[in-house]
Amino acid sequence: MGLFDFLKSDKKKAHESAGRAKEQAQQQADEGAGRSRSAAADAASATRAAAERMAAAAPPRPGPAPATPTPGSAAHKAVPAPPRPAAMPKPAPPSTPPGAAHTPTPHSAAHKAVPAAPVAKPGPAAQKRTYTVQQGDTLAAIAGRELGNEARWRELYAMNRGVIGANPDLVPPGAVLTLPA
Repeated sequence: MGLFDFLKSDKKKAHESAGRAKEQAQQQADEGAGRSRSAAADAASATRAAAERMAAAAPPRPGPAPATPTPGSAAHKAVPAPPRPAAMPKPAPPSTPPGAAHTPTPHSAAHKAVPAAPVAKPGPAAQKRTYTVQQGDTLAAIAGRELGNEARWRELYAMNRGVIGANPDLVPPGAVLTLPA
């Protein structure tokens, strides 16, 4: 018989004995209806005594779990949070065949010994594309014509918010818009 079966049988026995005690009290109350009030008081005290005996014989119930502080409670603020370990980036798997030149990673010692590569400045050929707004133009129409997709109007608006203003539906004619690449 498992632990739970044992507990069930104890609970069943306690329930049955409580039922018997109630029946006895009811019978005594029925028999002694003509007797004085002290008989009713005796029956009530007998019932209480039986209930106390059953409670003492029953296995103890587990109490409530200790309260866990919630993030908004004062107890939570009093308990310092455990330190979290710093997340270390995982090293990338080697993509070069063995014996090939090693490319230093930002976390390797070799990276600190190698000077940074010079950043190439955009040449004169990489000019920004612009568009001058005509009367009746909308951002969606401009994005469809110039960018090939009307849905890119939000991107166009984000790049030119200073020129267009707070309302993307009111594009002033003559405004020069910078087009995204």
